Amino acid sequence: MVGTCRPYIGNCLAEGKPLAGRPGIVMILLRHGQSEFNVVYSATRVDPGIPDPRLTEEGRRQALAAAEVLREESLDRIVTSPYTRALETAEIIAGKLGLEVEIEPLVREQRLFHCDIGSPRALLAERWPALDFARLEERWWPDLDESEGRLSQRALSFRDLMKSRAHWRRLAVVTHWGFIRALTGQRVPNGHLLRFDIISGEASDLAPAETT
Repeated sequence: MVGTCRPYIGNCLAEGKPLAGRPGIVMILLRHGQSEFNVVYSATRVDPGIPDPRLTEEGRRQALAAAEVLREESLDRIVTSPYTRALETAEIIAGKLGLEVEIEPLVREQRLFHCDIGSPRALLAERWPALDFARLEERWWPDLDESEGRLSQRALSFRDLMKSRAHWRRLAVVTHWGFIRALTGQRVPNGHLLRFDIISGEASDLAPAETT
């Protein structure tokens, strides 16, 4: 259920409630746009067996809509997961806003379905020659399903990493349903934007995406 809070890594607030006294100084989290996997799985609840799926036209529209919202946020850069659906979302937003894109494997999706089988680093570098994939292993996604405990630890590692960076308040992070849930306790639809305070763990809606 979208907007439902539960204890997890972060401390999510009521849906739509702003982070009091801190407008514009929190990190922004964005779930990637709708993928080829999402459109089938949402209708059938059956894994369609699509590895590293691309965005649908609806997913591209959601990325463009997110770019318009983010235009007002004075961002420095976009940090993104290495999965294709996240990279395509980040590429669309970066193109509209003139932002640099940084690859961060810590924000990848929890490994549970065929869509969580990634593309090798060499193939990603060929598709996106302007991006730096040097921090990735050639096969950077896990072979086995990822436990809730390992996902939670990865979310904590990302939060600690961002605390050490002076510019974290000016980032938008393109990531996934499972990672956002681990970081904030919230379950959000494709294209949904959240403000997230790395220090306090508080999260709230920036601009809800349209549901389809």
